[in-house]
Amino acid sequence: METLALLLKTLQLRPYVFLFLAVFLFSAERFFGWRRTWLFLLVTWLTAFLCEFSSTRTGLPFGWYHYTGSTVGQELYLSNIPFMDSLSFTFLLYASYCVALAFLLPAQGSDSSRLRLVRLQWSPGGRKQWTTILLTTLFFAFIDMVIDPVALRGDRWFLGKIYYYPDPGVHFGVPIANYVGWGVVSLLALSAYFALEERLITDDLAPTLPVTSHVLLGCGLYYGVLAFNLAVTFSIDEPLLGATGLLIYLPITLLLSLRLVNRLPLPS
Repeated sequence: METLALLLKTLQLRPYVFLFLAVFLFSAERFFGWRRTWLFLLVTWLTAFLCEFSSTRTGLPFGWYHYTGSTVGQELYLSNIPFMDSLSFTFLLYASYCVALAFLLPAQGSDSSRLRLVRLQWSPGGRKQWTTILLTTLFFAFIDMVIDPVALRGDRWFLGKIYYYPDPGVHFGVPIANYVGWGVVSLLALSAYFALEERLITDDLAPTLPVTSHVLLGCGLYYGVLAFNLAVTFSIDEPLLGATGLLIYLPITLLLSLRLVNRLPLPS
């Protein structure tokens, strides 16, 4: 009962996390089905939790950082790790994966003289090839370059001061090792998920073709998280930090837009 009460308090304290989580569950279930969705959530959350547990004790893989425990009793913790923190990795990794698929899935060609969305086609082998995993990892690390600096300033907004780095890094106080750690989580989680999926789930994954709407819903989640964090960044009067985030995503967004309206070469 105490755990349930803390979970409800977490929902009240971090409603935005659970909103993003709900969008992830809705999107992934429509795309992959419930069995794969829950397997993805469990594997990603467990990988993130173990990496956070390790990093707060050994410095690996994120580098040294510590949770302050300032919200103990107000939200659910597992050991010294806030539950909502490791849970956030699940929808962020899924959203990053969808952005990677938007770039790499084959598409039905259309008249290049018209500005209309391409029709992304399902590729059972392409969804788990190394280029997809690496591009997912890149987008996963990129979005943390917006999230982590503003989260580090949580005492200036409703997140609160929940963690700190004993040795602040060069990227607005965040060490580069942290972003490397995010890459490690992505590679470990995706590799473990695809290996377990192959062993535990025997039914064919054949979503309705084309899959453009499924992928775009995941991309929408990605940009929703991005917009939320950029809005908070500017609201706490951090224009340089906000402008840096915008500069990171302007070329990505431009390339993604060109890809979706058939202005980039389509993968074979």
